[in-house]
Amino acid sequence: MQTMTRENWTDERLDEFGKRMDERFDRVDERFDEVDRRFEQVDMRFEQVDKRFELVDQRFERVEDKLGKIDERLYSLSRRMMIAAIGMSSTMVAGFGALFALIAVKL
Repeated sequence: MQTMTRENWTDERLDEFGKRMDERFDRVDERFDEVDRRFEQVDMRFEQVDKRFELVDQRFERVEDKLGKIDERLYSLSRRMMIAAIGMSSTMVAGFGALFALIAVKL
């Protein structure tokens, strides 16, 4: 008879333990659901940040295009200045050569 009583006691305790575990796991599931909601919010924020970075990338591409055009203009200007400097130097050398030639003829 004592064995029967003990088995009933153990079965009742196990059933109660099972119910408590189910309740606790339900609470854990609720907490994980909350965590999932938070992650969804974070994902939405990252999508917004990605969109903003795309806009920034587009702006930087436009700036790069403008800087590329400025760089081309500066290169063209510096090339023209070098040609002008060489031309002026050549003219001065020719002029001094002509002066030396005139001085040499008069002597």
